[in-house]
Amino acid sequence: MLALVLAAPWTIPASAAPQDTASARGMDMNMQTNMAMSMDTVRGSGDMIMMMLRNPMLPGLREVSPSVDPFLPGEGVDTASLAWATPREILHVADGDTVALEARIVKRRIGGRTFVMYGFNGQYPGPLLRVAQSTKIVIRFTNSIDLPSTIHWHGLRLENRFDGVPDVTQPPVPPGGEFIYEVVFPDAGLYWYHPHVREDIQQDGGLYGNMMVDPARPDYFGPATREEFIMVDDLLVDGDELLPWGRDAANFTIMGRFGNVMLVNGEERYAATVRPGEVVRFFVTNVSNTRSYNLSFAGHDMKLVGTDLSRFEREMMVESLVISPAERYIVEVRFPAAGTYALLNQVQVVDHMRGTFQAAVDTLGAVVVEGPAVEEADALLSSHSIMRTDAVLEAELAEFRPHFDRQVDHELLLTVDIQGLPILVQQFISIDTIYRPPVEWTDGMPNMNWLSTSNEVRWILRDVTGHGSDPATPDDPGEAPENAEIDWRFRLGDVVKIRLRNDADAFHPMHHPIHLHGQRFLVLSRDGVENRNLAWKDTVLVPVGSTVDLLMEASNPGEWMIHCHIAEHLDAGMMGSFTVVP
Repeated sequence: MLALVLAAPWTIPASAAPQDTASARGMDMNMQTNMAMSMDTVRGSGDMIMMMLRNPMLPGLREVSPSVDPFLPGEGVDTASLAWATPREILHVADGDTVALEARIVKRRIGGRTFVMYGFNGQYPGPLLRVAQSTKIVIRFTNSIDLPSTIHWHGLRLENRFDGVPDVTQPPVPPGGEFIYEVVFPDAGLYWYHPHVREDIQQDGGLYGNMMVDPARPDYFGPATREEFIMVDDLLVDGDELLPWGRDAANFTIMGRFGNVMLVNGEERYAATVRPGEVVRFFVTNVSNTRSYNLSFAGHDMKLVGTDLSRFEREMMVESLVISPAERYIVEVRFPAAGTYALLNQVQVVDHMRGTFQAAVDTLGAVVVEGPAVEEADALLSSHSIMRTDAVLEAELAEFRPHFDRQVDHELLLTVDIQGLPILVQQFISIDTIYRPPVEWTDGMPNMNWLSTSNEVRWILRDVTGHGSDPATPDDPGEAPENAEIDWRFRLGDVVKIRLRNDADAFHPMHHPIHLHGQRFLVLSRDGVENRNLAWKDTVLVPVGSTVDLLMEASNPGEWMIHCHIAEHLDAGMMGSFTVVP
């Protein structure tokens, strides 16, 4: 039995997880991991900005504000004229159909407060597009928000010119503009769409939606009585307002923008009702800017079935599920008896100021089991207890196994350069770095983080291939290329082994969910430990100090991005490119 799953089987020490699972099971704790904070007032640029702070602002910094002006969606728009956002629709789209997606400014009611936000077609989340495998559709995108935008079709191996990357595959779509996308779905699985222009604002503000590609194989999934689609998110709220984003560049660029209000499908509370004996298949997507989750159903075992682009080789039972920004997982849960099963996020948080650790539990919602048991309960119990093997995937992977043990083709060091922040902030960061948890489950230094912008923080992908293991003393006299300087070239059909190494000695090390556009890869190993249960992925979480080896199939021609999917890290430069040529 595994405690956690992280792209490949991966565990967190028992000391890192909350111990009192039983009490959490029956209590509505509703603890937000950024809550229990004191209110402090910070003045800057003539605007009053309220910060939710765990610790008081350091002396000498009360009059300091970020080096960017604040931004909120729909500035100057008459709120009364805006339509209220509505829950998402499920659109069953056939081959050749055309779908209209419009990015709109909307009103949202969350926790009794009204916010101006964004929504595709005025919905939260955006419409769920459900298609058959190998389908091709047309998307007519209209940008009706107050920023340039695009749509990126996350995880799809589609034609490069429709990938939605501004100034690479298309120009940004201006406010009032349109763009036509042709979208293909070659692989079964769970995907999502979001902007690729200032997604720290637009995605966080509500522009995201799922795509479900139903498999051509009728035996792809086992028996289940129903399906549930869950998109987990968080929103940073200050009193009755959203905390502003940075206008010309992102703020919160050290650790990313953690929210203090948890959302599931755009709501503060997830709720579902099932009958005893039902097996529910959950399709889970993390759309948060930076937060990773450790999800469970009140300690109830889940069967892990699939991830980004495929099933796993073997199904397996897990107690909880670690999911980083942009990742997707498919789990099946059997609810055997009447009762209430809380959907929990159970993590360990660190107080960087005091150097203390504590368990934190967020109750994201609940599944209520009531009524008479389903007639097929015994058959569902029998099928759910079988851990199936995907013979089709195993046969497909056989041609790639000769590449597993070969030398690495490219190695990226994940690190950071921080310059220009107030000296007190830099001193605090140097103290903060004494505590280097593999994954930052929440923001332990929100005041310092808020002051950091893309003007002072540069997150780095450094290609140390051929430069020795220590990038400070490269074997090659040339400098190792970084971020936009990275321009790998592969031929169609190449199989490429890539090593990702997260620098634990960086000025402020941070975990990174690394995403490759337009291709698929296998997670071969983590910290030298072989992954024995493979699946095709497009995003992988690299904890602090970890080394992850990937095997990428260069199956799709064009110029593609590789980047960190923490939105603020992306805005701070953490993106390179590679080209696959016919």
